[in-house]
Parts: sequence; structure tokens; C-alpha cells
Amino acid sequence: MVVIDRPERRNAIDRATADGLLEAWRRLDADPDLQVGILTGAGGTFCSGADLVAFDLVDRPEGWLGISRISVSKPTIAAVEGHCVAGGLELALWCDLRVAAEDAVFGCFERRWGVPLVDGGTQRLPRLVGLGRALDLILTGRPVDADEALRIGLVEYLAAPGTALERALELATAIAEHPQPTVRSDREAVYAGIGRPLGEGLEIERVLGRRVLSVAARGAEAYRRTRRR
Repeated sequence: MVVIDRPERRNAIDRATADGLLEAWRRLDADPDLQVGILTGAGGTFCSGADLVAFDLVDRPEGWLGISRISVSKPTIAAVEGHCVAGGLELALWCDLRVAAEDAVFGCFERRWGVPLVDGGTQRLPRLVGLGRALDLILTGRPVDADEALRIGLVEYLAAPGTALERALELATAIAEHPQPTVRSDREAVYAGIGRPLGEGLEIERVLGRRVLSVAARGAEAYRRTRRR
């Protein structure tokens, strides 16, 4: 689990925090004992985006916020309490799944300060909620409550206030119980096929699926043993 821990700044990201995020996710991805990564914030707030007081972020290859242009091999979940706005929203969009407390608030709040979306928001948000809805949020900068976020597909799960991390851990445990080679292979196929013609996507699926057929064979044998009992 990776925790953004700057509650005195509503978990805004400065350069040191961006460095820490990158290091933490690289360690998590390299650890063979960890199957799913969770991103959350301390003190009842997910993340308020870039720290506009420090204003010291740099345009690194991995992204201004440290991780927005990298990919990891394992499933990722954002556990959202409180505000998930501006760059914080972009960090949540970076994750595969989002669990939000029922009183969470989302939005492109950087709009009001003239700050551009430079950590994936203009690309990931339309892929998640559709072009029109993405443009609505990006152009207006309006707040979005958790109910609307669920309705438009911005989040996948709601939880009672204060329990988003607990729900995310339950979800992570369920994912981790499955054979991981095929979990990761199917996840990779989804991302690799986005935006491609169907035929190309099917070929990606075929190639990646064949790489894990040995896992499927073991699963089939386990299924047959269960049926014979």
C-alpha cells in the first residue's frame, strides 16, 4: 500500500512527495510477495493535486506527480476519502479501479487557477467516462460527488465514509486470490488493445493469452480433480 502523507497540505504533491511516490511504486512492483497495489491518502483526504505553494514539481519522464507516465505490472486500486481533485484525480485515474467513500468529492479544481491537466487527465478521463462527460468536468472544473462519480463510471465502488481503504483491501485480497499470471496477462491485453481496431486487439489477446496457457492447464487439472471428488 502506498499512502500520500501530507495532511497538513491536504496531501498536495511537492517534488519530494513525487519522488517518494515513484520510489514506492517501483518497490511495490518489484516485490514478488505483493500482488496488488493500493494508493490512498492520510488524514481523510486522498489528494488535492500539485502543491501550488511549493510549486516545485518538474516535468520528469515519469510525470510531474512522479508516476503518471509509468506503468506497473500489477493491478492497482485507489482508495478515496475526502477530496480527490486536480492532480489527485489524475492519480486516481492512473489506478485500475477506484473505491470512493460516499462523501468523497472529485473534480478538475486546477481549472480555477489556470493549471493545465498534465498528469494524464485529458487522456485517461475520456477513456473512462466518455468524451462529453470528460470535457464537462475538464472545462467547468465543477465538483462531482460520489454518487455521480459512480453513475458516470468515474469510480467502480462506493463505501461508507471512513471505510474506503477497508473496502479496497477486501477487493485487493479477492484479486490476489486468483492465479496472478493470467490476471496480469488479461490486464495487459486490455490496456494494449485500447484504441486499436478490433482485429489488432484480438491478436494482442491471442498472443498474451498463449503465454499463460501453462497456468490454464494447471487450473484445468485442478478443476478436474475437484469434479472427481
